[in-house]
Amino acid sequence: MSIAKEFKEFAVKGNAVEMAVGIVIGAAFGGVVNSLVNDIVMPPLGYVIGGVDFANLQIVIKEAVDTAPAVSIKYGLFINKLINFIVVAICMFSVIKGMNHLTKNQAETVKK
Repeated sequence: MSIAKEFKEFAVKGNAVEMAVGIVIGAAFGGVVNSLVNDIVMPPLGYVIGGVDFANLQIVIKEAVDTAPAVSIKYGLFINKLINFIVVAICMFSVIKGMNHLTKNQAETVKK
């Protein structure tokens, strides 16, 4: 079997197409979650703890000199990414839990 024919069979299988759709939707979902965290969750949280913008939180190890940029640990950005991860994890947990619930109900209906 030629490589082109093997690739064609692989590419048109349902699993490959479903995976591609999942990746595209996942990328779009990532943008939505980033916006949710950066534009909706973090500003009020920063306001509540004293007007802090998490994106600017950092520990400067070495100040900028002439053309050399400052060396810093940007822990505020890490906090943003951590909250992004938690939001995505909660959403994925909810989706999988819902799918499992539907699958369980469907299996029980078939048994009856």
